[in-house]
Amino acid sequence: MGACWSNRIKAESPFHTGFNSKSTSSSGKSSSFSSSMTPRSEDDILRSPNVKSFTFNELKTATRNFRPDSVLGEGGFGSVFKGWVDEHTLTATKPGTGIVIAVKRLNQEGFQGHREWLAEINYLGQLHHLNLVKLIGYCFEDDHRLLVYEFMPKGSMENHLFRKGSHIQPLSWKLRMKIALGAARGLAFLHGAETKVIYRDFKTSNILLDSNYNAKLSDFGLARDGPTGDKSHVSTRVMGTYGYAAPEYLATGHLTAKSDVYSFGVVLLEIISGRRAIDKNRPTGQHNLVEWAKPYLTNKRRVLHVMDARLEGQYTLSLAQKAANLALQCLAIEPKYRPNMDEVVTILEQLQDSKDNPKGTPKEQRVNSDAHKSSRSSLIDGSKLNTSYPRPSASVLYS
Repeated sequence: MGACWSNRIKAESPFHTGFNSKSTSSSGKSSSFSSSMTPRSEDDILRSPNVKSFTFNELKTATRNFRPDSVLGEGGFGSVFKGWVDEHTLTATKPGTGIVIAVKRLNQEGFQGHREWLAEINYLGQLHHLNLVKLIGYCFEDDHRLLVYEFMPKGSMENHLFRKGSHIQPLSWKLRMKIALGAARGLAFLHGAETKVIYRDFKTSNILLDSNYNAKLSDFGLARDGPTGDKSHVSTRVMGTYGYAAPEYLATGHLTAKSDVYSFGVVLLEIISGRRAIDKNRPTGQHNLVEWAKPYLTNKRRVLHVMDARLEGQYTLSLAQKAANLALQCLAIEPKYRPNMDEVVTILEQLQDSKDNPKGTPKEQRVNSDAHKSSRSSLIDGSKLNTSYPRPSASVLYS
């Protein structure tokens, strides 16, 4: 499910999924999900009336026998296939009829397995929000493990930000802020008092976009229940993706909602800069986006050095400063100085509702444009702009 595992922080984690106490399984039995043992029974799947149990043959038919030309992406989990089912009965239909689905098929030889597959079902099967991807169903038959999702036509945020190609149009400032706000709302929902879920793997490849560029979080294989009672954190072995994990989590294994806030700060920085969190194709000193950008974020005028040159003229200087300052707050080394996700949502809503003209006043527009032109070389620290980004992680649901 998540990122290419060459970038994953490779450590085992005690298995835990479901919710903060006991939940009802598909068999009606009360189950607790704090065991480190790998479950192999369908009884461990939490009951949900909105999630269908498919047979392997049904999904085989829906994807035309998992034909290679229906592959939407590949990654640590396995391959993702495009399929079609009837909108009402969810039975397989001919290509082009019914609704499109995305089917993730677990690769038995892969790094990710039954634990994360089960976590995905139990979280997305129980949690419903406009900014979470919809899980339609699953298949648990013999050695087959598959997940069925709604199809997200615009693919992942990662692909839009980093995919190379003349046919790929860079996302506008307005769309980037819309996507950031939608993703923030998804995290805020997860962190809510009734939910208390820590996502743990927030990154651009896990932000999927529908036909209207509404953001939805996907891939809940690493999600964990948040702390309960008087506990301040959840202790885990470290898992996640390099470049996104919070420093205190890396150092101690203590996981809190503020760990997700740090990851959001990294992603927001990617959104406004057009740079990857980790990019070893860039010159020395620029491989780690946070380390490179932080000195610029603390200076109001130098913020423009961080901004994606493709956004020139689409935002005012004040909006750029506010977005950069929000990223900086989220990236605070001390978790207590980071905002919570509700506060992040409020700030992003204010950015969207700002009365500032997106193109700015004539004076701001000149400042913005001149700053981009005069600082273009310093934006890339004297080196040529590197447009040959690494191939996007294909382990996202849809490309």
